[in-house]
Amino acid sequence: MHIMVMHVTLIIVRITVGLAMYQGSSASSSDEGSVATIKIGKCCKSNELIVDDRCTPIKEATHGAGPWKPIFTDEDGHGLTDQPKFELKFGLPKCKNDERQWKIYDVPNPPNMDLLRILSSGKLRHCTQCNLDNTDSTADELVEGERNNAKNKRYYDYEFGTYCADKTILRKENMTTFYARVCLPIKKHVMHTDVMMRRVIDPSFRAISIACYLVVAIVYFVLPQLKNLIGNIVTSLMLCLVANHCAAMVRIFPEFGSHVNFLVADVVMYVSLMSAFFWLSSLGYYIWKTFRSRNIFLRSTDGKKYCYYSLYVWSLTTVIGTMAIFSHFKLDTNKPMIVDVPDAPQETIGWLAVAVLFTPVAFSVIFNVWFVATTTNFMKRMNTYGRIHHKMKYSFRMFVFLFIIMGVAWSFTLLSWMRSELEYCSIVINLLQAILILYVCVFGQRRVTFLLRKTCNCCSPGDTAQGLDWGEEMTAINLG
Repeated sequence: MHIMVMHVTLIIVRITVGLAMYQGSSASSSDEGSVATIKIGKCCKSNELIVDDRCTPIKEATHGAGPWKPIFTDEDGHGLTDQPKFELKFGLPKCKNDERQWKIYDVPNPPNMDLLRILSSGKLRHCTQCNLDNTDSTADELVEGERNNAKNKRYYDYEFGTYCADKTILRKENMTTFYARVCLPIKKHVMHTDVMMRRVIDPSFRAISIACYLVVAIVYFVLPQLKNLIGNIVTSLMLCLVANHCAAMVRIFPEFGSHVNFLVADVVMYVSLMSAFFWLSSLGYYIWKTFRSRNIFLRSTDGKKYCYYSLYVWSLTTVIGTMAIFSHFKLDTNKPMIVDVPDAPQETIGWLAVAVLFTPVAFSVIFNVWFVATTTNFMKRMNTYGRIHHKMKYSFRMFVFLFIIMGVAWSFTLLSWMRSELEYCSIVINLLQAILILYVCVFGQRRVTFLLRKTCNCCSPGDTAQGLDWGEEMTAINLG
């Protein structure tokens, strides 16, 4: 009995040891296989190529292009007879917050050469400053000549995860070439004019503009003499412009794409600009209606009228904004993307939605022109001015200046989309718009500066209360 138990125990031990040895050998073989496999980053999927910066299925590509496969070279740029085992990983590289994606095209033509090679280690090598005179040489000969000319060569190697490679078709240039997107530190390009304008000057100007708009909104919201219907409309208009610039500043820094949604930022930016023009039209309509009406002493208070105007502006903004979002998701087939982000590319608002949002702005500009023309005619036909009409005359002048300033800035925004050279002008115009609005609404109005000095108790000896309302005259008497 004991002998039988010993035999059974020995058999179990042998089976256990054999299974352990088999698992160990299979694990070691799998480890060897994983070590031998090289990971290569591919920008698009396996059945896609890049056609004019867009991933396109191979069957839709031109020039009879086939699927892209990496061709490995050694450190000197010579092709390998035995290609190593590789595995393709699809998608754009995930750059850090202080990096941005940069496009590189394989151009083996002097004098400005860019050679892209994939080494047997899985790295992407980018050769720059290749300065050779032999234009008939092959790519390998160019790399060999570059290797011999050590003074002119400069190599940049990119590890897996910091690059993606693919074949690209450029229809305008009628060529097919090797293509890569790599992660480069932003500080290397910070002195470029384009980067300086877009990432340094533009956010600085927008911050100054936000401060100017907030000053106007605070002045018209705090001073009791300005908290009428016109003051409330001006305050709402300034807050819409503040929201527009805040959303625009989010779009300036795409490296923070993992924390924000650029589609939401675009919607807020365009919708707030549209609502600002609606508030401007409401101001023009109120002034036009006051000069047109024979009885200006209406029963409804400023607070009730402001509620009516707010209901009109926000209802119209909500309806048009909903239509724009619906058209973007359901009707727009060409949706732009922001790809210079550390994570997956993020969708932005398309041209169809922008057209839906900007068409009402164009109509509001036409209505404002009509308000200006008809109100001017009413003022010319009036022989005498009452105190309210006299006050409305200054409000009408402020409306005309606001309309001209915002209309010019909006026109430059449209022109900057058509011509990239005018985008820098649009950046400067945005700052000038804020400064001019601050001057027109606050420092350019005598009654507003008078109220500010009286409120801050810094009255000058030459100040007079001429042209002020009865409540403002009492303020001048009490504080003077």
